[in-house]
Amino acid sequence: MAMSGEVGTRLFGRDVTLAVSWPWAVYWIAFLRVLVGTVFLHAGMDKLLADQPFTAGWWLTGTASEGVLGTVMVWFGQNAPWFVDFVIPFGELFIGIGLIVGGLTRLASFFGATLMFFLYFGNADWEHGFVNGDLLLLVLFITLIIFGGGRIWGLDSYLEKTETVQKYPRLRYLLG
Repeated sequence: MAMSGEVGTRLFGRDVTLAVSWPWAVYWIAFLRVLVGTVFLHAGMDKLLADQPFTAGWWLTGTASEGVLGTVMVWFGQNAPWFVDFVIPFGELFIGIGLIVGGLTRLASFFGATLMFFLYFGNADWEHGFVNGDLLLLVLFITLIIFGGGRIWGLDSYLEKTETVQKYPRLRYLLG
């Protein structure tokens, strides 16, 4: 594999190229994977180890009810708050673990992006602006879906060699 090269594509009717240093790009994706995983592991642990049980009902029927996805958020707040109260802390925990160890990286990133989509668009007033931490995490998760990164110092490189993945190669789409 070349140490550096160019990536080319067609954008708005023009040919464009981008010079890439592959070793640095690979290390950067691995760093992003572990960094985002650490953020989510910490968020999940904070909720699970808090003195009071985590509950999102106040947010679903309050602030989020005024957001872009207000109807959906209110439905969850009224009909399935137990689901949200379970999914958010345990989802953050397992997404974080998956990204840190590089196991099922794209699957973890997909669920992270889904969670961040709801958190970003459930924000009623964007009091910190349209570009905020929720949007940045959403963009990072999408980046990890695209590039994976679980093969770099991660379990996905081992999982891809298993008999199951060899037999069902489409499972590689869940890996990094």
